Amino acid sequence: MKRNIHFKVSDPYRTILVLLILLMTFPALFAQEDKKYIRQGNREYNDAKFVESETKYRTATDKNKSNPDAVFNTGDALYRQQKYEEAGKLFIENSEMTSEKSKKAASYYNLGNSLLMADKPAESIEAYKNSLKLNPDNMEAKYNLAYAQDLLRQQQQQEQQQQQQDQNNDKKEEQDQDKKNDDQNKDEQQDEEQGNQQKISKEDAERVLNSLANEEKKVQEKVKLAKAKESRVRSVKNW
Repeated sequence: MKRNIHFKVSDPYRTILVLLILLMTFPALFAQEDKKYIRQGNREYNDAKFVESETKYRTATDKNKSNPDAVFNTGDALYRQQKYEEAGKLFIENSEMTSEKSKKAASYYNLGNSLLMADKPAESIEAYKNSLKLNPDNMEAKYNLAYAQDLLRQQQQQEQQQQQQDQNNDKKEEQDQDKKNDDQNKDEQQDEEQGNQQKISKEDAERVLNSLANEEKKVQEKVKLAKAKESRVRSVKNW
């Protein structure tokens, strides 16, 4: 009679074995789960539901923080919401996460678009150049690079014109202020001259009045003398 032989695993070893199995299984489960959320996000994105797609992509990132596709797609969803600064940060992060040339080139290209839309042409130029180094055949990157360079030149010309305008305005203000000061000095000088003229006229008037008073006094004295003389003459009797 044959007997079946059963191997019994002790409890400590069984626990370790279960843990090993779980450790081997969980990454696969998480990997499948983050890809599931990426697929859901892609469906939302294609339906132009960019807020909803962003949520799905962020959930995928939470499930697997080392998944560069989830980060890249989140940046795309943010870009579609015109959140260019936030999108640019994620494209930078994605370019550092991935080593695949085509994906890294795409990250730099989208970074350039985000910076350009954020009105940062100088920074976008560098991003487009980095993208073209990895993918020289990207015609859209070449076109956007040329556009960004032209836009930067226009901005620099406008800044120079504005600086020249500001300098001209400052010079005109200085000239106006100098003219105002000159006019004020002239007015003060005229007032002073008028004051002196008034002062001279007053002194002349006083001299005239004094002269008239003296003449009148002399006339009165002559009249008195004449009366006195007449009185003396009259007092003399005829012989």
